[in-house]
Parts: sequence; structure tokens; C-alpha cells
Amino acid sequence: MLRTANMRSAVYMMLAMAGYVFNDVFMKDLAQDMSMGQAIVMRGVVASVLITLIAWRSGALRPIRIAFKRMPLQRTIGESLATVLFLTALAHMPLANVAAILQALPLAVTVGAALFLGEAVGWRRWVAILIGFTGVLIVIRPGIEGYTPYALLVVAAVFFAALRDLSTRVMDVAIPSLFLSALTAVAVTFSGMVMWISSGEWAAIDATHIIKSVAASIFILVGYQFIVLAMREGDISFVVPFRYTSLLWSILLGAIVFSDFPDVFTVVGSAVIVITGLYTLYREHELQKRA
Repeated sequence: MLRTANMRSAVYMMLAMAGYVFNDVFMKDLAQDMSMGQAIVMRGVVASVLITLIAWRSGALRPIRIAFKRMPLQRTIGESLATVLFLTALAHMPLANVAAILQALPLAVTVGAALFLGEAVGWRRWVAILIGFTGVLIVIRPGIEGYTPYALLVVAAVFFAALRDLSTRVMDVAIPSLFLSALTAVAVTFSGMVMWISSGEWAAIDATHIIKSVAASIFILVGYQFIVLAMREGDISFVVPFRYTSLLWSILLGAIVFSDFPDVFTVVGSAVIVITGLYTLYREHELQKRA
């Protein structure tokens, strides 16, 4: 039974990562013609309406007071801030570079689980985590040519995304994933509205922008829904490695759509992050087997 749940969760994770990356492509493309805040609002309105209708038809809507309980609220805040920071950086950085830094998320989740959930993390995993974050520094390359301060926004996004994942991990399973997705879509839209108003920029909208916004909203809904399902089923140490498929999608689509090819720093840093991330998950799995 666990094996079936693991395989199902792995598929959910890969679908979520593909949804997020294809959404990123459309959002980055929209940001070339308008502020990212406006792009988030355009996508968010469509996504919020779609997911709320789907949740309503599925009987997944719950009283709004549930949204203000600690874990749902914490998850929504984490997702909203992670999205805003990530997309702001994405508008100014190559897709592969942003995705490479985001691969540190499993390491951040491990740190969070140790600090806030009381999970045991041995010295080997702590060393691997430190090496993994060194990989992040290699991608960011502070102080040398190619460095951009926007990379620090991605680092902050990693920690807020870890807050999202840890909150999902301990949340009451009776709260439907569709309800959580609807909360996320609405919260991110409001965050985009704040960004848009703050920028004071308005770009004319044509049919192409609308089509891209609808496409982005569909893909982000795929990401929202399947990331919740992936984190709720199966063995977390088995499922999380499939998150790294997003890096492959990002490199491929970044090259095809934006003609952005990862440089040596990005490739080396990505390899360090992925290898150390896989090692920490392997150690966690081995300790669970012994227990």
C-alpha cells in the first residue's frame, strides 16, 4: 500500500513541478510587457475563479474561518510570499538560475523539520546541508561578475516555500487540497495587487496577454493542487527527490523560449545542491528504516 502511495505521490510531484515551470515561462514572458504585479493579478483573477468553481463543484469549500487557523494561514502566507519573491526575481534573472537556487528547498525543509518539528538530523546531514547551501552561493556568485541582488529574493522564497511545505506536512488531512489551493490563489492575487499598486505602472492589455494569463493560471493550478497531494501521500523521503525534475524543465524551456543557457557556475552549483539534497533524503530514509 505504501509503495502504491509513493508512486502516486511521485507522479503528483512531477506534475506539480511541470505545472510550476510552465507557469514560470508564461509569467516571465508577460513581465516583458508589464509589471510583474499586473501579471500576477491577471493570472490570479482567472486562477482564483477557476479553482473556486472547481472546489465548489467538488464540495471542497469550507467555512472561511478555517483559513485563519494556524496551519492553513501559515501555509497561505508562506506560499504568497514565496510566489511574490520568486516571480519578482524571475523577471530579472534567467529561468535556469532561479530554478537552480530553488532546488535548495528540500535542504531548507530538512532544516525546518529539525528546528520546528523536532525531527532528528545527524551530523552527516548537517554537513550535507551546509555543502548544499555552498552550492547556492556558487549559483549566486556574490562579489563577482554575473551577480545580481535579485538572487537573494529567490533565497528568501526558498525559506517561505519551506514554511509552506512544513505547514502542509502537519496540517489536518480533513482540510481538502482544493480548498487550500483556492486560498492560495486568492492570497497570491491580493499580493500581486499590492505590488501592482505600489509600482504605479499600467500596461495596455491585448488578446495575446489574456491567452498567456489563462495558460499561466491553468498551469499554476496544476502546481497548487498536485504539490498538496504530493506532500500528503507516501513517504516524504521518496517523494521529494522528484522535485528536482523542475530543474530539467527550467533548463530546457529557458533555452528554447528565452535562449538562456546555464553557465558553468549555474551547472556546478546546481549539481552540488541536487547531490547534497539527494544525500540528505537518502540518510533520512535509512534512519527511518532502522527505526
